This record gives sequence, C-alpha cells and structure tokens, in this order.
Amino acid sequence: MQPSGAKPWTFLTNHARVLAIVARDPHSRVRDIADHIGITERAVQRIATDLEAGGYLTRTRTGRRTHYTLHPDQPLDDDLPGPISALLDLLTGPPRRGSDLP
Repeated sequence: MQPSGAKPWTFLTNHARVLAIVARDPHSRVRDIADHIGITERAVQRIATDLEAGGYLTRTRTGRRTHYTLHPDQPLDDDLPGPISALLDLLTGPPRRGSDLP
C-alpha cells in the first residue's frame, strides 16, 4: 500500500521516459516533457544533457525551439544486448513514415 501523497513507482527511469517522448515527437518542448513525466523542466534539461553526452540524441536549436535527433543504434546498456531502438520500439511502436525515426 502506498503512503498518502506518495508518487507511484515505475519500471522505467526518467531517462528512458524522456527518450520515449522524444522518439514520439522530436520537436517536444521541455515544458511538455516535464509535465508529461511529472518532473521539473530543469530535470528534463539535465536528462537531455546526459542523453546527449551518452550519444543517444543530439539537440539542435532552431530559433526558440529545440529539435532532437535520436541515435537508435547506440547500445542499450553494458549489461543489456541490443541497440536503444529495441527499447524504443517497445515503448513507442514501430517508426512512422516520414518521421525523424529510422
């Protein structure tokens, strides 16, 4: 039983959740990602920085907007075989035609 007001736990880290949202919409705003996950905008920015440093995505500024380009061939983890695209396919379904996804 959860204590009153406690946030329920989740199987996915916030890093995986941010990556899944960006996979669905490479033009997602930090504010929208934060609201969807329930974390601060600053936390989303730190996670995006981590994901960029890890080679999972690249951020490009276009005016006031940020566009994310995923690198789906990056490995999931040292302990887990396969590329990140395997996880993204599970979380978001197959890529749509004409999208930025491979």
